[in-house]
Amino acid sequence: MNKITEVHFLDIDENSKDLNLINSVMIEAFKEEKLENSNVYINIILTNPKKIKETNKKFRNIDKETDVLSFPMFEKEEIEDLKKQKNPIPEVLGDIMISLERVEKQAKEYGHSFERELAYMLVHGFYHLMGYDHIEEKDKTKMREKEEKILNMLKIVR
Repeated sequence: MNKITEVHFLDIDENSKDLNLINSVMIEAFKEEKLENSNVYINIILTNPKKIKETNKKFRNIDKETDVLSFPMFEKEEIEDLKKQKNPIPEVLGDIMISLERVEKQAKEYGHSFERELAYMLVHGFYHLMGYDHIEEKDKTKMREKEEKILNMLKIVR
């Protein structure tokens, strides 16, 4: 299997437990979307509230902290072509930035584990990279079903 993620810790300490969870979630997501044989990967940036707020302001002109940001490199239709290509040069599907401090806070707020919340942020970010969104209710429903399917396959439940 090709390398599917590149993980960066931005202004926070590295944690191998987080790396193991990230790897498991992304392997399952790649399998589910038939990307495991493609030559694409995802940059995952784990950071703090200050950095994610700065990034949100810089790229989205929204001056507030958030939990996850996704920066896709391809349109949904282009991803189907990527699955078929046998490009020897790896291409980045996109970047996912996650505030681990925010993940911890939300896990407590929602009454589930840090691992569950981080896994959810990962699949949520992944599906944004795949071209899904949650603006319209029908799109939100489809995206949520896909997210929950991966979490259930990994037995990561609320």
